Amino acid sequence: MSNAPCTHNQIWSLAENKLTFTNSFKMKLSVILGITHMGFGVVLSVFNHRFFKRSLDTYFSFIPQILFLMCIFGYLCIMIVFKWCNSHFSKGYPSLLLMLINMFLKFMSAPEEVLYGNEDGSTQHGLQMALVLIAVAAVPVMLFVKPCTLKSRHQKALAARGAAYDDHGEGHEHEEESGGHGHGHGGKFDFGELMVHQCIHTIEFCLGCISNTASYLRLWALSLAHAQLSEVLWDMILKKGFGGFYLCYPAFAVWAVLTVAVLLIMEGLSAFLHALRLHWVEFQNKFYEGNGYKFFPFSFDKIVRGVSDD
Repeated sequence: MSNAPCTHNQIWSLAENKLTFTNSFKMKLSVILGITHMGFGVVLSVFNHRFFKRSLDTYFSFIPQILFLMCIFGYLCIMIVFKWCNSHFSKGYPSLLLMLINMFLKFMSAPEEVLYGNEDGSTQHGLQMALVLIAVAAVPVMLFVKPCTLKSRHQKALAARGAAYDDHGEGHEHEEESGGHGHGHGGKFDFGELMVHQCIHTIEFCLGCISNTASYLRLWALSLAHAQLSEVLWDMILKKGFGGFYLCYPAFAVWAVLTVAVLLIMEGLSAFLHALRLHWVEFQNKFYEGNGYKFFPFSFDKIVRGVSDD
């Protein structure tokens, strides 16, 4: 066993680069949790499509969305874990953020810093080009395929209705095609309205993947604030209480009160509100539609009086 003295660099709590290391680790971990959370929300949308029997949404909304998310941000998460597992690079520590940006800005150029594959970067460059092409190709699929397919179906329905009119000599002018086979609300089919709706939905999803991922960095900020408050309470109060016997009890009392009031109550409420916001906005906008049945709370009074929910 070595008798060498323990240096500060061997203990993270005393290391000079402690804050730099923990900040980077928590930031990347929050990105991984965010992408996993959003990916799970996109997968949940399949159950809506299957329940309402919307095969078009399954093939031309869910599949392009999951491909767009995984080819860009899923690849980033894989590279984060890969960098953690291979922390020693001959050319230093490549920036994953610059790598992600250069995938689009320097599409035809080989990567300046190679993370894996051949030394010339051909393997990494080829894979990144394929991922970018798949992600870009998913956007027009989300935007155009569903409206064009519904328009084609609508035109075929009108042609069949006209043929039936010619055969039987009677028309059905009062019957209108519903807008989008599950998309509309029983009114006249309007291709322009459907196209605008699909365009808004596509832009919201693509831009939301970037903004929502950035929103999950609030987890990193909360963790940083909690760690710094804990360290302040330790260094400024409890640690100084160990300086004398008579200071130990009052220092512990002050430390305990501030820990409960600040760390448990205030920080707990803040974490709850941020988590609630992430679930409501970043997570639920991937699958929640709000087009179901109106909610009526359970009431014994209505049962006793025999009053219906209507």
